[in-house]
Amino acid sequence: MIVLIDESGVSERPHRVRTWAPPGQPPVLQYHFNWKVLSAAAGITWWNFYFRLYQGAIRAPQVVDFLGHLLRQLRRKLLVVWDGLPAHRAILVREFVAAQNGRLAIEYLPGYPPELNPVEYIWGYWKHHELQFVPS
Repeated sequence: MIVLIDESGVSERPHRVRTWAPPGQPPVLQYHFNWKVLSAAAGITWWNFYFRLYQGAIRAPQVVDFLGHLLRQLRRKLLVVWDGLPAHRAILVREFVAAQNGRLAIEYLPGYPPELNPVEYIWGYWKHHELQFVPS
């Protein structure tokens, strides 16, 4: 089974969005920033979407955790296709893949081609439509 994987970070900083204000008065969006970061790892197959949330940035231990999650959910051989994130190439990840005895194979996308990974489109929609800051 082919699984395309990507990660994204989400902070509490509001995204730039269009809003309105009375004529002649620029809109002022007030928000108290906490700067906490939540990261998400997602995998997409032909049939399903799998994801996990993590506190902070995604590093090799979180990548291994997500791969383990996928292996528990999808009980078959997996071909993982992902970008060249340094955490994907970490020794811990390579050792985890090697320990799976052929159940997990890895392929890398070339350079930075977001158009080749459908998970990128999910992140784009999520950040620009679902997570937009709306003043109350």
